[in-house]
Amino acid sequence: MAARASESAEASFIEHLLELRSRLLRSLVAVLVLFVALFPFDNALYRLLARPLTSVLPKSGAMIATNLPSTFIAPLKLTFATALALAIPFILYQMWAFVAPGLYQRERRLVTPLLVSSTLLFYLGMAFAYFVIFPLTFGFFAHAAPAGVRVMTDINHYLSFVLTLFFAFGLAFEVPVALVLLVLMGVLRPETLSAKRRYVILGAFVIAAIITPPDAFSQTTLALAMWGLFEAGLLVAYRVRPRSSSVDLVEVPPAATVAPPADATPKPRPRRRGRRRRPPKPPAAGD
Repeated sequence: MAARASESAEASFIEHLLELRSRLLRSLVAVLVLFVALFPFDNALYRLLARPLTSVLPKSGAMIATNLPSTFIAPLKLTFATALALAIPFILYQMWAFVAPGLYQRERRLVTPLLVSSTLLFYLGMAFAYFVIFPLTFGFFAHAAPAGVRVMTDINHYLSFVLTLFFAFGLAFEVPVALVLLVLMGVLRPETLSAKRRYVILGAFVIAAIITPPDAFSQTTLALAMWGLFEAGLLVAYRVRPRSSSVDLVEVPPAATVAPPADATPKPRPRRRGRRRRPPKPPAAGD
């Protein structure tokens, strides 16, 4: 029996490995297909990515390539990153299909909206960075150059900087999903998050000051966006929190001890006295 159990466990483990390999290969094929489809448009993608910078550069400014291979490698990196970003929904679906058989029905109903919302919020964070933060950031840097200094940005360094900001803002917009997950797992309670709101606002401004350039408008914009995402996640957390966490435990006071009435107290029984034995009479003198 033990040998059969070990064989079945080993077979199940091998099946899981084969299933995981199949899901990973499908994800890789999806990324490669998108990469091949986007490869003819690599230069157009890079021009689109560089538009927030080129639109604010002065007439004397330009983008340069300090290394000869950069003219080919930089657009190639951007094409692969774009294919990977577009394949995120399919990759997340493959991950969901792999772990779904081991989840309960209630967990399946919760995971699907979380995956969809996390994907949309990640894309929303990237769009916010491209349309709001990039023009403010690059405009500040371009106009902060001293007189007589030409702003010339290397295309490879620009790509690394932009991809880092895309990833940072995409993760920053995952705040609502993170809050909901922490509340569902019982790590935090919505009341605790609401009570710590002032520290969250302070942390949002600190993070905004680190990510964005020293510009009050861009810092305030990012901090307010993160604060709004926190409030939205807190509102959702109040609605999806487990029922056990919504009911406060009330300490029940101990019942008052009532003294029994005097009549109910049992009276002690009187002790029965034994009869005293009389000493035997002494015999008569004549006996």
